Amino acid sequence: MTTTTLSKPGSRASATADADGTAPYAARIDHVSKSFGRPGAQQHVLDDISIDVAPGEFVCLLGASGCGKSTLLNLVAGLDGPSAGSIATPGGRPALMFQEHALFPWLTAGRNIELALRLRGVPRAERRGEAERLLELVRLKGAYGKRVHELSGGMRQRVAMARALAQDSQLLLMDEPFAALDAITRDVLHDELTRIWRDANDSASGSGGLSVLFVTHNVREAVRLAERVVLLSSRPGRIAREWTVDIPHPRRIEDAAVADLSVEITEQLRGEIRRHGQH
Repeated sequence: MTTTTLSKPGSRASATADADGTAPYAARIDHVSKSFGRPGAQQHVLDDISIDVAPGEFVCLLGASGCGKSTLLNLVAGLDGPSAGSIATPGGRPALMFQEHALFPWLTAGRNIELALRLRGVPRAERRGEAERLLELVRLKGAYGKRVHELSGGMRQRVAMARALAQDSQLLLMDEPFAALDAITRDVLHDELTRIWRDANDSASGSGGLSVLFVTHNVREAVRLAERVVLLSSRPGRIAREWTVDIPHPRRIEDAAVADLSVEITEQLRGEIRRHGQH
């Protein structure tokens, strides 16, 4: 279990496993706060955030720009530590996918994925076959030898997704990974991500499957993808409200139920932005 901690009394980070030996959560964010800067001149970014992500759950963090969504994701990834509170990821270090694909341009698509496999300790003889399997999983069969400059934006993000999946983590962190794409490509990748997530959980056999913590400022994207949407207020980021998304899959971004819930969440988001603007 990976734990980043600066604990308060009563922290839940030491919660025990279930009877079958699995933890009751894929990630536990327990009373987490984060500030930057020196004492006396600190910027308070996050304030007392508590979120549990269940095994196999898809959670979207939603909020206006600057509310601390990406900061929180970086804390869960272990790239930084909280100023207070604790974070636990029982399945080990999460996989992280950024808004930019962050592929190495001097490597082929397959070699980019193999790098993640090598860091994971996969034997050299097995890496190419596994990289090709992951490329096929993201609908890029035959792209192993393609250079980054030969790939479209959507294809690059598919390779980045395959590289994240190559880490074989039970928790996938995604920081606005489709924000720079056109609407049609983004919609296609929504389908692909949903398919991969659902297939991983359908075949998990009780092992917890794949959990996703996804950052976005796009309300419809959040409703299209998530089982639960968590809205953060601005400066400092606090949990303003949560919604359980009881819309069956497959979902389309133009579905009436998706649109209706998006309107409700958007009104709440506008209210948070207005409140922030009044201070």
